[in-house]
Amino acid sequence: MNNERTKNTAKLAKMAMLVAISIVLVMIIHFPIFPMVAFLEYDPADIPILIGTFAFGPAAGVLLTVVTSILQGITVSSGSGAYGIIMHIIATTTLTLIAGSIYRRHKTKKMAVVGLLFGTIAMTAMMFAANLIITPLFMGVTREVVMSLMPFILAFNVVKAGINSVVTFILYKRISPFLHR
Repeated sequence: MNNERTKNTAKLAKMAMLVAISIVLVMIIHFPIFPMVAFLEYDPADIPILIGTFAFGPAAGVLLTVVTSILQGITVSSGSGAYGIIMHIIATTTLTLIAGSIYRRHKTKKMAVVGLLFGTIAMTAMMFAANLIITPLFMGVTREVVMSLMPFILAFNVVKAGINSVVTFILYKRISPFLHR
């Protein structure tokens, strides 16, 4: 019982560290990918979340996503408010659930790539729908305006999830011994 409590405490501390790293990364790295839609900024916040998802499972990835999104949304990204928090939760939860569920079945490099690829595709598809529904409500624009921006929105999600997936793939096996210690 005491050993289990120690393991859970260590896991919680490692997850908290991943949240902190995610927020610090957003503080120091964020920039628009497409200048014509500068509000769509790349940030590497999902890298520690994906690493935590691969280490601790999809449910942990969702928890990391929610905690990171809320803390990031009230601190370093407070300008985007509730809209940014909601969109980050939707996007990253989709990515982590798909990537983490696939990787969890077979923890191989091949399945990590497959999981990250399908996670990226699913996130992009989910953000198509989320932007059509949520963006008009929060931004006071029509769906037609959102549709006119959709090529940039879709490309942004592919690029952001793609970069974060590649970096996660490169870093995870180097970091995982520490997380499983």
